[in-house]
Amino acid sequence: MRPKGIGVVEAPRGTLFHHYEIDEDGLVRKANLIVSTTNNNQAMNESIRQVAATYLDGQHLTEPLLNQIEVAIRAYDPCLSCATHAVGKMPLEVELVDAAGQVVDRIFQHASGDIEQG
Repeated sequence: MRPKGIGVVEAPRGTLFHHYEIDEDGLVRKANLIVSTTNNNQAMNESIRQVAATYLDGQHLTEPLLNQIEVAIRAYDPCLSCATHAVGKMPLEVELVDAAGQVVDRIFQHASGDIEQG
């Protein structure tokens, strides 16, 4: 039986779970991490769905929509974009896809903050 280590840490963005197994030489042979992004995924998706319901007309992606998506993501996992000092600087790409799977519109915010449409 390999020695095991398990840890649970509450962090500002959520609970982090760590599980390690090491061999007789002290080398990690198995590592299982469940990070808060995984725990928050369903809630982030629902928040983005609510943003879409409010800001999306079904035809065009806009900068205000992009900004609200960023706000929704930061609420659950600010570490994804270093929210403490990079507001508006999170690289983010959104594609609007119709029921047939065709891209209707695309918007991309570069890390510089510049917006690329279409």
